[in-house]
Amino acid sequence: MRALIPLFWPLACLLAGFAPLSSQGVIDASRAEEWRPLVPENTLYMDVGGSTVVFELAPELAPNTVRNIRTLVREGYFNGLSINRVQDNYVVQWGDPDAEDPARQRKQGIPPTLAPEFGRPAAGVAFTPIPGPDGFGEPGFVNGFAATRRDGAVWATHCYAALGVGRAESADSGNGSELYVVIGHAPRHLDRNVTIVGRVISGVEALSSLKRGTGPIGFYETAAERVPITRIRLGSDVPEGGRLPIEIMRTESASFRDYVDARAHRMRDGWFARDSGFIDLCNVRVPQRARARP
Repeated sequence: MRALIPLFWPLACLLAGFAPLSSQGVIDASRAEEWRPLVPENTLYMDVGGSTVVFELAPELAPNTVRNIRTLVREGYFNGLSINRVQDNYVVQWGDPDAEDPARQRKQGIPPTLAPEFGRPAAGVAFTPIPGPDGFGEPGFVNGFAATRRDGAVWATHCYAALGVGRAESADSGNGSELYVVIGHAPRHLDRNVTIVGRVISGVEALSSLKRGTGPIGFYETAAERVPITRIRLGSDVPEGGRLPIEIMRTESASFRDYVDARAHRMRDGWFARDSGFIDLCNVRVPQRARARP
């Protein structure tokens, strides 16, 4: 029955005497309590190539890996490292190019293994479904992060701008010291094979516009091609005046439900000649807006 609601919603609105809202109309009509600020402890600021990229971490979906990343960031592990791989229509990846050297790992104090968080039991996770169908499972969101639920498990989805943890052949080799961002068509075949720890909130264009690597799977072939990372900081270590002043629509809110419905029925926006009546999970861009600084 839930899947039929979007089909009948426009007709119900017309019969009630008002037109359904466009996606922007939903945002404009939303209530203040349906928005949330970024949590500084769950935010990363990466200064790279003259730009700042801001990430939101997802401890609800990968608590142990997020905890390890926070530790590495506090220790300054990423400062002075580099972006080493840019594969077209796929990922941008960064970390220590010499990380495979055991002496280097011991020097930096990196734990050699970390149990993968490819998914977690769905029980107790606040999951907000959106209308399907979806070949991978039930699509939805967990506190703003695209996720999929099936067979009692829930996992983060590899949508554009997702932040993931690089790993080697062993499933437990992704310890958070090597990270990547999706810059192409959603590679959802990676779901449940790699740990997703967050997403880009601002500045993804600084990553997606980087020169592509010419080596195998997009690795840069020389050290000179690598893009230096000046530093990565937790939002809690960034002065309040330097933090990104935005708020994010709560994906468990009624307005977000209406927003998803509006994005599936784009004729309300005026330009579209036909409605698809459907929107794919990775095409739902969670609304953000500027917020007044305290």
